Amino acid sequence: MNAVMPSAHLYLVIGYDGSAPAVRALDTAINLMRGREGSIEVLYVPQLTTAEMMSAAAVAETEATFDEIAQDLHAQAAGQLRGRDDRWVFARGRGTITDALIGSAEKIRDDRPGDNVAIVVGSSSQAMHRLVGSVAVSLARRAPVPVLIVP
Repeated sequence: MNAVMPSAHLYLVIGYDGSAPAVRALDTAINLMRGREGSIEVLYVPQLTTAEMMSAAAVAETEATFDEIAQDLHAQAAGQLRGRDDRWVFARGRGTITDALIGSAEKIRDDRPGDNVAIVVGSSSQAMHRLVGSVAVSLARRAPVPVLIVP
């Protein structure tokens, strides 16, 4: 078990889409960082629908929309993280949400051996995810670092 040790630096990767569960996850990360060295990476991972992937024009238009969404989410996260300018970054991931979060956490872990890295996500409130699974469930099964799922 990889428990978060208070004596080492703490690096948290937050899945963030602006939803209420994501806002709670970021608030939790902020609380976990109090009195600790380290930083928070706020990661937005946009997703194309199957229909959008079929058309190059739709992909280009959707990418422009994702850029606008990323700017809005960056501003929203900045509001939550006010006063912590040197301890957080906002990034836009690619691929599946699970893979992007794991990839980011692995990179931080590999770059900072001896420090603690964890992923923090909000739990899904969608009923369908109880049947087919959610990002949180997928992370809990696959992540090589601790995962905190915030209700």
